Amino acid sequence: MPRTERDQSRKLRILVSNDDGINAPGLRVAERIARALTSDVWVVAPEFEQSGASHSLTLHEPLRLRRLSRRRYAVRGTPTDCVIMALDQILKDRKAPDLLISGVNRGTNLGEDVTYSGTVAAAMEGTLLGISSVALSQGYTSPHPVKWHTAEHHAPKLLHRLLKEGWPAGVFINVNFPDVVSAGVKELAVTREGQRDAANIFIDERVDARNVPYYWIGFRRHKGEVHPRSDLAVVARGGISVTPLQIDLTHRRTRQALEQALK
Repeated sequence: MPRTERDQSRKLRILVSNDDGINAPGLRVAERIARALTSDVWVVAPEFEQSGASHSLTLHEPLRLRRLSRRRYAVRGTPTDCVIMALDQILKDRKAPDLLISGVNRGTNLGEDVTYSGTVAAAMEGTLLGISSVALSQGYTSPHPVKWHTAEHHAPKLLHRLLKEGWPAGVFINVNFPDVVSAGVKELAVTREGQRDAANIFIDERVDARNVPYYWIGFRRHKGEVHPRSDLAVVARGGISVTPLQIDLTHRRTRQALEQALK
């Protein structure tokens, strides 16, 4: 039986986190998605926005935990900190979550974005701690409003299907919803992690009022030619992308070649 397949008579316990912060509208969307599956929902999210935090830990200052309501907490730390605090402190004497939902992120996490994303990192940490974990992200185009209803409409049924099918230990699921209204979704596709054909990070240098330079990291989106079954391509054509990612980053073919070369 797959690790994540559940006895339907047993109530799911879902942990919800994110990287956009405890007050983010996408977190409220994720809570409603979770409550479409169960009433046993716990929320542990960063006190402040942690976009781009990746899989970082807070090591040089203490973590502060603030209880907002019976099952809702804010942590002054990263998404990874939040998941660890949830398991080690908040739920330490209770049944562990059956599912971790991270998101819903404002903006997609596609291709190389997954290496920077705090949303993806929370799902990664959940996986490391033995929880079936899914990252959810909603595409949008600035300055237009985020179409949160697309994720909210499609995610509950998708999560139910994923849990029924199950996936192996050491694997987590990265789901991206396109920037279209819910009725306009073209397809649901299981995809591979894509790769853009050019670097998309740049440094914006500025000068403050005291003539001292300072810098902003910015992003340029270069789509280029991408694999048609990649997450980038599917979302670009209005589909929902479901990408299984793994904790093990070993490149097996190179490992085997190096074993022979370095004997």
